[in-house]
Amino acid sequence: MKKFIAVIIAVLAVIGTVALVKTMGSGEQANTDYLRIHVRANSNSETDQSIKYIVKDEVVKFITPYAAQCTDKEKAMEVIGGILPQIEEVCDRTLKANGFDYKSKASVRAEEFPTRVYGDLTLENGIYDALIIELGTGTGDNWWCVIYPPLCFTSGTASVQYRSAIMDIINKFKK
Repeated sequence: MKKFIAVIIAVLAVIGTVALVKTMGSGEQANTDYLRIHVRANSNSETDQSIKYIVKDEVVKFITPYAAQCTDKEKAMEVIGGILPQIEEVCDRTLKANGFDYKSKASVRAEEFPTRVYGDLTLENGIYDALIIELGTGTGDNWWCVIYPPLCFTSGTASVQYRSAIMDIINKFKK
């Protein structure tokens, strides 16, 4: 009987997952599990594009310990939202150290993103919550990734483990 119930739950979960993927593919606001990061350069000049990556590296170093303590997207938004002034300080210090006189602006807000592939994960186009960092005018090409789950915020020594809610339910019935 337990195996039968586990199979039914698994089938229902698969049906729900297919429905979610179809919804996310339509570009509707179904992207509630991710907190992205978006760093916008001051312009498309070679120097502004170059500093964008230097700033990005420093921000990633700074945010990594904060992102590592987050167990869900809501916590990630709370933590990142609480350190926005420090994120701007990291950006501004990096800009100044590299000879740039413009400043940065950081905020957490919902924005539209195009489809993006991260290894085996595809995030469909749509509206996502994100840490937005604008360098200077913020009108240049940009870099983006994902803070939660931490796709861009892992080191070689840390490992990210993902749990399957479906497998958790099935394992409960196995006991």
